[in-house]
Amino acid sequence: MNSTFYGKLIFELGKEGRVGYSLPKNEFSEHNIDSLPSSLRRSEKMALPEVDELTVVRHYTNMSNNNFGVDTGFYPLGSCTMKYNPKVNEEISNLSAFTTLHPLQGVSTVQGALEVYYNLQKSLSEIAGLSEFTLNPFAGAHGELTGLMVIRAYHNSRGDYKRVNVIVPDSAHGTNPASAAVCGLKVVQVKSLSDGTIDVEDLKAHLDDTVAAIMMTNPNTLGIFERSIPEIANLVHECGGLLYYDGANLNALLGKCRPGDMGFDVMHINLHKTFSTPHGGGGPGSGPVGVRAGLEKFLPNPHVKKSDDGKFYIDNDKDALGSVSAFIGNFSVMLKAYSYILSLGKENLKYVGPFATLNANYIKDSLKDVYELPIDVVCKHEFVFDGLKDKSKGVTTMNVAKRLLDYGFHAPTIYFPLLFHESLMIEPCENESKATLDDFIAVMRKIAHEAAEDPEMVKAAPHNTPVRRPDDTLAATHPIVTYRELMTDTEA
Repeated sequence: MNSTFYGKLIFELGKEGRVGYSLPKNEFSEHNIDSLPSSLRRSEKMALPEVDELTVVRHYTNMSNNNFGVDTGFYPLGSCTMKYNPKVNEEISNLSAFTTLHPLQGVSTVQGALEVYYNLQKSLSEIAGLSEFTLNPFAGAHGELTGLMVIRAYHNSRGDYKRVNVIVPDSAHGTNPASAAVCGLKVVQVKSLSDGTIDVEDLKAHLDDTVAAIMMTNPNTLGIFERSIPEIANLVHECGGLLYYDGANLNALLGKCRPGDMGFDVMHINLHKTFSTPHGGGGPGSGPVGVRAGLEKFLPNPHVKKSDDGKFYIDNDKDALGSVSAFIGNFSVMLKAYSYILSLGKENLKYVGPFATLNANYIKDSLKDVYELPIDVVCKHEFVFDGLKDKSKGVTTMNVAKRLLDYGFHAPTIYFPLLFHESLMIEPCENESKATLDDFIAVMRKIAHEAAEDPEMVKAAPHNTPVRRPDDTLAATHPIVTYRELMTDTEA
């Protein structure tokens, strides 16, 4: 409600009769608004703000300046890998040779685009240690659903219809059980040990001939590497189930290990996380799904393949689970990811995981004397504090997150995972410099000091942001989605 230009909302800036354009009469056609059938014409004038072009530009430019993104400051947003997006990737995806393509063009006219798609499939297969990928899913959760559909299609093809249970750790991302339910499968929860890893003994009690798969994130949501994966893989495979890898945290493994080598059968990759393409606000995203040898035929149609003469073509497999997207997915996102992989190359991609791990451990060890660290072990790309160590003044994780905004830092993920009451998840990513991390550490320490010396000030934060503390519940229960409704509320 406070996204204003000179203190006013856009509809308040309007004046009756003011317009932002002026077009000459069309001298090349006799058709005009009067030639439209009355059934297609509006019966009354559109109730929109009447503003000139310059006012509109200034309004939205000022709105954009109120936004916080990875291009404006440090974004320690755990679990979502808001890492820097190299601008060269954007430039490549905006080349007219790509942006002017139409999905219904003949295959012979889009060989370059199909080559990008095909090469990215192969690159991801090599990176993940799997046999084949589809790039069709539009996002990570869409990839999860697609991967589970592949698993279900595999079991059904063998007449194994009773395999409907999907085992999910209690520390899993919320999309895991949601995707399983949407796929028509049943969710079975397995407990975690005190160190945050899967309780293998509890897992054993759930393994039988009804298990379709286990869904795992590695490192897990606490940023801890699941050391028991070889044993888990053997147990699940012995009972006839498959292993699904949630690729949300793949960033931590790049250059060090591959899910396929660990025994995972199916996985999705968040291109818009691990490979730097922008995301958030609903998209654009991309969630490619990879499979081990023997499961390729179940991947959704269409497939991009390469013939013996070097030409690329689109194929539809009769055994595929069908189509999950229009055409072949979000192509512009694929371009950015492919550009990112090529620009780093094998020699540099291998440093992504180690640098992300180094940065996370540096922050963790620099702050664990003032913030509660429930699991004090070497983490991977992220870690979780359980709020301030000194909770006597009633300063919560929410208060800390809000106060960070006053210092020009975005807040980390808070109150997730649900294993701790005051969870504060921090993920710095590999691209941040030591100087940036030192600044963030200094601010976090200062907030801890403020919480002890002036807790009410911290509880009232933020103090200098365009929007302070909106009513999140009201925003969810009574969303204002049209400016006319907003105008009515303002007048009231």
